[in-house]
Amino acid sequence: MANEGKVMQERILRPLNGYLMLFVWLVVIAGGIVMCVLGGQSDDNFAVVYMVTAVLIAFIGLFMLSGLKILHPNEALVMTLFGKYRGTIKKDGFFWVNPFCSAYNPAAGSVAGTGRKLSLKAMTLNNEMQKVNDEEGNPIEIGVVVIWRVVDTARAVFDVENFVQYISTQCDAAIRQVARQYPYDVSENGDEKSLRGSSVEIAEILKQEIQGRVLVAGIEIVEARIAHLAYAPEIAAAMLQRQQASAIIAARQKIVDGAVSMVEMALHKLSENNVVELDEERKAAMVSNLLVVLCGNKDAQPIVNSGSLY
Repeated sequence: MANEGKVMQERILRPLNGYLMLFVWLVVIAGGIVMCVLGGQSDDNFAVVYMVTAVLIAFIGLFMLSGLKILHPNEALVMTLFGKYRGTIKKDGFFWVNPFCSAYNPAAGSVAGTGRKLSLKAMTLNNEMQKVNDEEGNPIEIGVVVIWRVVDTARAVFDVENFVQYISTQCDAAIRQVARQYPYDVSENGDEKSLRGSSVEIAEILKQEIQGRVLVAGIEIVEARIAHLAYAPEIAAAMLQRQQASAIIAARQKIVDGAVSMVEMALHKLSENNVVELDEERKAAMVSNLLVVLCGNKDAQPIVNSGSLY
């Protein structure tokens, strides 16, 4: 019970130089071969023992060569010895480690590394699109691209079953959690965040949400962005009509505001320059005509009055 919930702490291994140890073990192998040849030529009573010892030395040298490891930049090896964590090699180069140590990587064969090596590069997670409900209950389709990397190899390997599957599952959960808290589009008052209108803020919130979930796996979230966002097909047509209606209303409101300003300016200029004296009835008719001309969808057809104004 004392070890339940124990968090692994990463330890950095400093292995021996691979070139030096390669030379040492090649010398040992060569020495064993020479001893075996000399023992075969000897008539001594201990020649057999001498040859067996030489063969054993050569075999040990060959076995020790299996401890040679090559690491490329941004790769790591998590080493275990008889089931116990010994440490992690993060430095690139040619090294030698205890041959009884084995590299451990539960996500071997996935995008997280080649074979037993662990990749420390920034990687991309692009899960399938999900259908979720936004804050207003509207079904939407959302897809997220997450850039991540392993920063603590011990946690990634030992504290979760498979850290690649783990981050994928946690990303799906985080997307659902964030999408439920915000509407798809801005509300009428426009004073709150939305999934479509506040992409930068939502991306930062999503990043923090995922980071909190994958911290136990020793993973750092570099970036999280919404790659796809749309209404679900069953309501897409209705929502498009609503957006078009909102756009038409907003455009009409702007047109009316501009038309009223132009009518006010026209009446003010006519009165200020004493161009013509209009009574209230004629002013009302003029305002009506100007508004029809300015607010109409089609070009107005002028009618020339050749008679008296009154």
